[in-house]
Amino acid sequence: MRLDGKVALITGGGTGIGAAIAGRFVADGAKVCITGRRAEMLEKMAKSLPAGSVVTCTGDVSDEQDARKMVETAVAFGGKLDILVNNAGIESMGAIDGLDLADWQKVIDINLTGSFLMMKAAIPHMTAAGGGSIINMSALSALRGLPTMPAYAAAKGGMNSLTQQACIDYGPAKIRCNVICPGPIRTDIFDEVFGHIAEILGCTLQEAFAKIEDVVPIRAIGKPADVAALCSFLASDDSVFITGANIVIDGGAAMVDPIGRVLGEVLSSAGPDTN
Repeated sequence: MRLDGKVALITGGGTGIGAAIAGRFVADGAKVCITGRRAEMLEKMAKSLPAGSVVTCTGDVSDEQDARKMVETAVAFGGKLDILVNNAGIESMGAIDGLDLADWQKVIDINLTGSFLMMKAAIPHMTAAGGGSIINMSALSALRGLPTMPAYAAAKGGMNSLTQQACIDYGPAKIRCNVICPGPIRTDIFDEVFGHIAEILGCTLQEAFAKIEDVVPIRAIGKPADVAALCSFLASDDSVFITGANIVIDGGAAMVDPIGRVLGEVLSSAGPDTN
């Protein structure tokens, strides 16, 4: 119960990693507000958790009014706000010379600007409460690029820098801000992407996964629960002296870049038109 008495807001909390974080936080004693754009997914997740432990709020993190609404919902539910997890995000593929400006802007708006707006709305409440923990969900692509993912890599790289800035500016208010860079984590979106990759490569989904598992040092693809456990630690008082950290959770994938290898194989199979 390391989060007993704490109140958390998790964006993108209806599915995947966000849902796993919500479940872990509730199990560890927190009251949780989960947000997202799809009400049905939020309600489904909420029903899976104990009554009174969670509240939902639909909205778009890239909309400033929605961001304020989400924070206000969390504060009204729990009486304060101790933890913000900026987990909401989208991907878009296409090399720079073939990526539509609208697609670029949408990824930047949700992944980077959305995190900024959520932090802007949450920080005054955390300051009033005497401190808090902000956890930003980045990606390995923030540390080194991936083929045909410039918008995603740029947004996540910006999130890493935004995290460091918040650490400096709000440390005196006892607000900690850390960023997590997950490697390959098995979610529905991950399965969807690799299902498409398997089709291009002419192999099964499990064979596509094996291309990663055979290379990652720990010989496995991560689970959302793995990331949720790290988030619980960073949200708790056990990590009270950790801020401004960039924490990689990837089974060692960053050292061997398995996803980059697979995407490179896809580009070779798809031919010269990568857009």
